[in-house]
Amino acid sequence: MSVSAHKIYGPKGIGALYVSPAARLRMRAQITGGGQQGGLRAGTLPTPLIVGFGEAARLMKEEGAAEVSRLAQLHARLWTQLVDQVGGVHLNGSADHRWVGNLNLRFDDVDADSLLLMVPQLAVSTGSACTAGTPEPSKVLRALGLSLEQASQSLRIGLGRMTTCDQIDRAVELIADAVRRLRG
Repeated sequence: MSVSAHKIYGPKGIGALYVSPAARLRMRAQITGGGQQGGLRAGTLPTPLIVGFGEAARLMKEEGAAEVSRLAQLHARLWTQLVDQVGGVHLNGSADHRWVGNLNLRFDDVDADSLLLMVPQLAVSTGSACTAGTPEPSKVLRALGLSLEQASQSLRIGLGRMTTCDQIDRAVELIADAVRRLRG
């Protein structure tokens, strides 16, 4: 299992790797030169980044349940308002088994790339950061059973620790206006 600190508001450039004893037997170091971490990596550990990762994990443990509850409310607000104001909007994936800070939405009769261009004020995307710059629709959406057309109508919206109700309301306003204009 790998964990990136920046995914929990820790510093970029640090993570953790849990390796089971069985998997350890099959792994080889990618960077050699020292015996650190049982021979899995070489180099000096970045202490300030490690401390930052630890603090982010501590905060997540302390505030995690309250933050998930807050994000769930923002998620519901965004979803409900978009359904009410736009229509023809669909939640991709399970409504129940998902991270509350992520909505992947499909808008009927709207090309997501065009929608993205019409809302430059929003930090939204048509896919994950891993596939940025790739013209192909999301492989995950395709694996969920969406057609190429449906996948190309999908927008990914992330909610986080700094997201406010006012920002949700403004995002709905911008997206709803853009969708109406694109649908003509």
